[in-house]
Amino acid sequence: MTLPAGELCDRVGPKRVLAVSMVLEGACGGIFLWVTLAGIKAAWPFFATLALFGVARSLYEPAVQSVLPFLVPRESLPRSIALNSSLMEAAIISGPALGGIAYALSPELPYLICIGASLVAALGVLPLGGRRVAADTTPTAGRVARVIEGLRFVQRRPVLLGAISLDLFAVLLGGATALLPVYARDILKVGPIGLGVLRSAPAVGSIVTALFLTRHGVRGHVGSRLFVAVAIFGVATIAFGFSHNVVLSIMALIVVGASDQISMYIRSSLTQLATPDSMRGRVNAVYMIFVGASNELGAFESGALAALLGTIRSVVLGGVGTIIVAALWMKLFPALRNVDSMQDVQEFDEGPKER
Repeated sequence: MTLPAGELCDRVGPKRVLAVSMVLEGACGGIFLWVTLAGIKAAWPFFATLALFGVARSLYEPAVQSVLPFLVPRESLPRSIALNSSLMEAAIISGPALGGIAYALSPELPYLICIGASLVAALGVLPLGGRRVAADTTPTAGRVARVIEGLRFVQRRPVLLGAISLDLFAVLLGGATALLPVYARDILKVGPIGLGVLRSAPAVGSIVTALFLTRHGVRGHVGSRLFVAVAIFGVATIAFGFSHNVVLSIMALIVVGASDQISMYIRSSLTQLATPDSMRGRVNAVYMIFVGASNELGAFESGALAALLGTIRSVVLGGVGTIIVAALWMKLFPALRNVDSMQDVQEFDEGPKER
């Protein structure tokens, strides 16, 4: 659903699509609440609700990526992306903990909170100001043709294609975090509490780095620094793979999170700045498919390789593969490697202002 959702964002505006996605997420919370209160034990209502939640997320991802450039001036966009990322990481850390506390108070309370928060967020999105979405210049094009147009737009621009595909293959190979439970139990022997610390370490590195980028950004040699960050990600993954010391492992995971945040910051900024307003939804849909595929398929790849070769070899080979991908992409996408500043790829026009 993600590619059609991107086309929908370009046709009706990302704020409307974002609000609808949040209403759907709130509806999923309502269904789960009803299932809980009714004491339903069958599995199919849960799977059906999760499928609906997947539809909501497919609308949410390209919309939330597309709406930010309309809310801030172009010169503030990279730092706004970093700030948004730091807040998201904080939510990822705190959300499960708050959910656990709410569930301890009452099994129904987490769903009530989800319903209320989703509806409040939906109501808060619509009145946001910022620039107006540019008028659609190709209203007669078919929906499928418009989706394909977004794919071709990415394909024809080496900076965009290189930045987006780099994330897919680098994270696909470097998905060490999927094996943290094995490390906590069998290698580092730190138990459930230690697993929680290990899981939070990449987020800590990511938050600290995002806050730094919010204030200072990346100035000069943007393309080459992107590849350096991916290579550091690979080196840190190798260090974590070999480590049998919990302190060293935590430090390596912090570096993994920090380097991944730098990579994400540069890739997201280049993608947003190189995309015109009329194509934002479709380009961001392609971007989110690559990001989602890298995270989920990377976890599967790590687990499958660990089953064949062993956990340590799987992580180390993944880190080596990430470094090889960085070197190969530097060769394949010289336009991306030679980007000096974010302004080098800016293509969109600010357009009229909303009152």
